[in-house]
Amino acid sequence: MAVDEPVSPVERLMKDLYVVAAIGLAAPLNLPVFRAGLEAQLARHPYFRSIQVAGKDGAPRWVTTAVNLDDHIVVPQLDGADPDRAVEDYLASLSTLPMDHTRPPWEFHFLDVRTAEATATVALRMHHALADGVALITLLISSARSAADPAKPAPAPPPPARRTGAIYAPPRAALLVRVWSYLLLAWHTLVDVAAFAATILFLRDPNTLFKRAAADHGEPRRRMRFVHRSFSLGDVKFIKNAMNYTVNDVLVGVTSAALSRYFFRKTGDTKTRGIVLRSILPVNTRPTTSLQTDVDMIESGKSNAVRWGNRLGYIILPFHLAMHDDPLEYVRKAKRVIVRKKNSLEVIIVHMAIEIVFKILGPKAGAYIFNSVLRNTTITFSNLIGPPENIELCGHPVAYIAPSVYGLQQALTVHIQSYCDTIKVILAVDEEQFPDPRQLLDDFAESLNLTKDAAAKASTKLIKNE
Repeated sequence: MAVDEPVSPVERLMKDLYVVAAIGLAAPLNLPVFRAGLEAQLARHPYFRSIQVAGKDGAPRWVTTAVNLDDHIVVPQLDGADPDRAVEDYLASLSTLPMDHTRPPWEFHFLDVRTAEATATVALRMHHALADGVALITLLISSARSAADPAKPAPAPPPPARRTGAIYAPPRAALLVRVWSYLLLAWHTLVDVAAFAATILFLRDPNTLFKRAAADHGEPRRRMRFVHRSFSLGDVKFIKNAMNYTVNDVLVGVTSAALSRYFFRKTGDTKTRGIVLRSILPVNTRPTTSLQTDVDMIESGKSNAVRWGNRLGYIILPFHLAMHDDPLEYVRKAKRVIVRKKNSLEVIIVHMAIEIVFKILGPKAGAYIFNSVLRNTTITFSNLIGPPENIELCGHPVAYIAPSVYGLQQALTVHIQSYCDTIKVILAVDEEQFPDPRQLLDDFAESLNLTKDAAAKASTKLIKNE
């Protein structure tokens, strides 16, 4: 199997972006076994045996090349005095190290020290153009086995729920309702696309402690620190069920509450006025059932038919910073924002616009748009669904999955990754701007606990009233 195809416009925007995914192992590292597993998987994933080469027209193409696996395996010696800090420091160091693009741009770093959450840690560092979040989850699931029964493949997460609302209703819905829904969809799309265009040109978030200073955007790559913490998925689902919302509604609301707690404590601001910080939210543009379909194709030997790389659109998702007496108000506000964003074609229009700009005006214009949006917003936010059951990777049971990125023009990136019965919150922070990132993780923990307690009280009160 070989790859020879153009690098997509979205992938070309990923020029300076890299993924760092820490995978905690629940058993001692057996490097020969893990290496043999990687070697077996390489034959199934031709995209990971490819490099970017300039074509005859000067545009980059993905071209298959020979891979020496030893060139992609790093086994450092870490200071064992504080293993958790040593692993964290090592991952941070990766954000400043260059990568050799004369060979496929990915590496596995094996950190063979016991930490609080894992017996050993494997860090995958790769160029973001190779795969987006959904493609990486596809890669992980197709390469893994069920921990309960290694003879079986790893279970794939369920597809996202179908959208609801009058516009998605069957044709028998009242004509007037459907017409109004289409008009509303058109209006929301127009407003969102106009706001996106304004962000490219002049609309800038306020200068807060979360936003990287304008003078820092032109500096060489800043060192990023990656910190993470696990939370109970059951707690999130409890809030979801109590409020009759979705898991996404709860996670966005808790994130807004955590950012608010951190902001008002650090600034000492006692005013309850709302401050809006906007995030860039990457959205998968593949069909909702594509993950399981792709895994099935890989299992049947049809890896070439899988759409690797980046299939992303983007939306601007606002986070409201405020001091609410009722913790549930953060989730309610998040619900209103998410419902509003769902009733818009912003992600499709933006994706199409990037493709058109690249074709007509070239990569420099596309890069200008991408960099302007990152520069004028505050954070990047991502939420991925992972395997719903425990898995084994190359013969090693997986304790946790913690993906993140570096190379963005922002000082803070928030990733949320589910795995089995846990939610992992991963922060990538500019070390100079956030010397205390674990305080922000503490605020996530406190916000989730307060929201859960409030949901429990609201449920109890509702039952008594009934």
